Amino acid sequence: MIALGRGLIARGHHVTLQTWERWRSHVEAEGIQFAAAPEYDVFPVPLKDRSGELVPLDFYEAIVYATRDTQPLVAELRPDAVVSDILTLAPSLAAELHGIPAATLIPHVFPEAQEGFPIYSFGARLPRTAIGRAMWSRAHLPVNRGLQSGRRALNHTRAAVGLPPLSHVHGGTSRQLALVGTFPQLEYPRRWPSHVHVVGPLMWEPPGDRVSPPTQRSPVVLVAPSTSQDPEHRLLTAALKGLAHADVRVIATWNRRLPPRPLPVPSNAKVVEWVSYSQTMPHCDVVVCHAGHGTLARALSNGCAVVACPVAGDMNENAARVAWAGVGVRLPRRFVSPRPLRLAVERAAGDEQIRAQARELAQWAQRNDAADRAAQLVEGLAERRGSAQRRAGPPARPSAPIGT
Repeated sequence: MIALGRGLIARGHHVTLQTWERWRSHVEAEGIQFAAAPEYDVFPVPLKDRSGELVPLDFYEAIVYATRDTQPLVAELRPDAVVSDILTLAPSLAAELHGIPAATLIPHVFPEAQEGFPIYSFGARLPRTAIGRAMWSRAHLPVNRGLQSGRRALNHTRAAVGLPPLSHVHGGTSRQLALVGTFPQLEYPRRWPSHVHVVGPLMWEPPGDRVSPPTQRSPVVLVAPSTSQDPEHRLLTAALKGLAHADVRVIATWNRRLPPRPLPVPSNAKVVEWVSYSQTMPHCDVVVCHAGHGTLARALSNGCAVVACPVAGDMNENAARVAWAGVGVRLPRRFVSPRPLRLAVERAAGDEQIRAQARELAQWAQRNDAADRAAQLVEGLAERRGSAQRRAGPPARPSAPIGT
């Protein structure tokens, strides 16, 4: 969202970003107006019912509260467009209540499956035969029932805030404009809806310092674990052990999460508390990670081959796309141990086709400014509203997109 805000400001627009208080200084440093978002827990919050018993607050009930909390800000700003994250429904509902066009930012590969596609997040590759496509189409039957259940729950929420029901699933994604913040090379070939645009990775990180590798002359491997997964640092430990005697230089980080036991730091490695990816990855050859999309996108933007070791969430999907696109090696979780990890790194570093594919994505990123492209599309959404207003009579309001 900060990258998008930066792109909008560069095009002369006023931008407000509603997010948590801990991001205020970073938001304001970019020249973006900050607005505090209601800080609900991610998971259901216990409340007391009439009998005094604790009951969980349903996910969609939380959206009702968040929508009501967001409406005053939308009413105050009167923006020409609202952009919200795919997992943050309240801003789009508040925008709809005020008749303001809303866009959805998807900070990973597009999650809606086409007929014959694997189930999203399973980590399966695109099928190559009609039998494979038929198998996945059949496997989607229970998924489709789940989507219909989600549509009914969302429509119940929409009714609670005074909005009409939707007849389609994936109601959390705008059908006016959806911005997919990933590389088009990671997307399976498909029939793209007219409102969906793959703009490229939208990247931003807090300021940080470059970490230099040990001084030997050999490929540089960055071990960049997830900041939310793998509390035992299994990947980090396996990488340090497995690469101890490899002909590589290692930079590794424990991401400000203290390891439960001392790390085995070999002479060819430097282990630090935190790494600035933007400062460090341009000097790396291979990135070992859990395949979170942010780390993956930054690595590929710098032409690094990737060793993807997925754990949870969309990581399995991202790892499958890495293997499919030929930009790295996928190492399933059950194989994350020193020897397999060393073999995966050696293949990623030594396979010229993988390295060339990764460099090709970096060149694409240099030629295509994702933030500017996304800003142009949001600008177009706002202009369409302005044109409609001019035809209706009232003057157009100044552009003030808001992201949440």
